[in-house]
Amino acid sequence: MRILDARLHLLDRQLVDDDGDGDPMGIVDDLELDGVDIDREIAAGSHAPRVTGILSGQVLGTRIFGGAPPRSQLREIPWHKAIRIGITVTLAPTEVVSDVHWVE
Repeated sequence: MRILDARLHLLDRQLVDDDGDGDPMGIVDDLELDGVDIDREIAAGSHAPRVTGILSGQVLGTRIFGGAPPRSQLREIPWHKAIRIGITVTLAPTEVVSDVHWVE
């Protein structure tokens, strides 16, 4: 298991495919987490939250004007499809990613 800082290692990273070309697929706009209750502090000594999915979608308007995109505008990519985390996040081939387009 690798420990990651979401803001430092994941959010706003470019998603690329692993087909050899490294074509852009999107941006990590948000994350799905397990082990976190909304509006509740994480108790000291409890297990760290786990990333279960990457959310990517058409969020250019909210980046410019502020706010948060509706959840319906974001596509979830299962976390296990992230095969390399570095300057970019490399995704294994999956049919889920096919409708996530990089426009930013």
